[in-house]
Amino acid sequence: MGFRKPSFGAHKHAKAADLKSHDREDREAIVVHSSIGSQSSLDKNEVFGDGDVNYRSVGWASTAVLLVKSQIGVGVLGIPATFHSLGLIPGILIFLFFAVLTTWSDYYLGVFKIKHPSVYSLQDCMTLVFGRWGGEFFGWSYWFFTAMVGASALLTIFVAVAAIATYPVASLRTLDKIKWLGWPALITIVIAIMIVVIGVAVGGRPSLAPQEGPIDLQMRLFNSPSFSEAMTAVSSLLFAFSGTPAFLPIASEMRDSRDFKKAVLLCQTFVTSFYLTVGVVVYYYAGQYVASPALGTAGPLLKRISYGFSLPGLLFTSVFYTHMPAKFLFMRLLRGTRHLTNSTKTHWVVWLSCVLVTLLFSYIVSSAIPVFSSLIGLVGAIFASLLCLHAEAFMYLFDVRARVRQGERTSFSTKFAIVYNVVVILVASFVLVAGAYGSVISIRDDYRANGGRPWSCADNSGSV
Repeated sequence: MGFRKPSFGAHKHAKAADLKSHDREDREAIVVHSSIGSQSSLDKNEVFGDGDVNYRSVGWASTAVLLVKSQIGVGVLGIPATFHSLGLIPGILIFLFFAVLTTWSDYYLGVFKIKHPSVYSLQDCMTLVFGRWGGEFFGWSYWFFTAMVGASALLTIFVAVAAIATYPVASLRTLDKIKWLGWPALITIVIAIMIVVIGVAVGGRPSLAPQEGPIDLQMRLFNSPSFSEAMTAVSSLLFAFSGTPAFLPIASEMRDSRDFKKAVLLCQTFVTSFYLTVGVVVYYYAGQYVASPALGTAGPLLKRISYGFSLPGLLFTSVFYTHMPAKFLFMRLLRGTRHLTNSTKTHWVVWLSCVLVTLLFSYIVSSAIPVFSSLIGLVGAIFASLLCLHAEAFMYLFDVRARVRQGERTSFSTKFAIVYNVVVILVASFVLVAGAYGSVISIRDDYRANGGRPWSCADNSGSV
């Protein structure tokens, strides 16, 4: 076989092949940069950039506490009442169903963050999945949802007083400055809830029950609620796990995002066990006299004591769910500028304004819908399904599609996961539509029965 001098056409093909090789190397470099094992992508401050404000300073243990506290606060207070609406057995089954679904969603947020280090919020994730308008839709849904969670926290205290106390603490710029409040907040609200649990378990008469004479708790294993009542209860159970949208911004402020997954698993294990214990025990001993929020179930004395202990935890919920949506606005306005991570005049004016706008919105919502169960049912139906279930399922399918396009073979486990996530989307869609309908009907009925008076100073501690 002799050597043949390449022709001009062959030289062109060789040059084209060389260019394709360089393109392929560039693409591979990008993949390596955003891969799970890439330490360089984790060391770089992909979201915030560099400056005199260090946002990425939270360790995994503090992250776990923030995750737990973002879950335990308002949602747990509505669980016993949902068991009465649905019946204990259906209530527990639906509760565990949502526990499994949201644990997967929470876990995959960590996976997605490591694969795509530049994402900060669900808006960034959905921009990758659906483009700009999809990102805008999910981004503003996140803001409305987290601000409304803040509103529900204000509703469990005295709205105006809580709003005034929330502003200066929520204005602390980084989660590292707020995380120390998470520990006492978590401890105090757990103590407050356990006071109620122990109080009703040792024979204390529920505060909503007749204070004299025999009472019939009418504790039901199965119940026959109306469609609107059932969907309000289902939405409230989903709302109990609705800290998910805040998980990704928390991961973005971790020193090492790879530790997020173990923080999530610790969080969900504790939260699910605690929720189930509280829900079953309180409903078993309070029955039809269970209050929503649940702290109002205890007798008058224990009710006051439990609320006293819970105030730091409830206030932290208000602080946290003011800080997070405010940070979302702040990032939208200053991301990519030097003002984001440097303490300039623009930095402070924009940040403090974002906190104020968010808090005013929460105050207006909590004053306009002063019925706790109706508010969390509405929030859970519209936003929790969208942000805790829809978004993460779409994110998984987006990553799978990318792997398939790169020629990766689809294994049985991957096919199962695809089917699972499609089912999640269908379930979430049903909860969104039916739950929103049920909650709106519930709010209408509350107003007709004069159970909700907007802009009043009435006691919300035992409202149902």
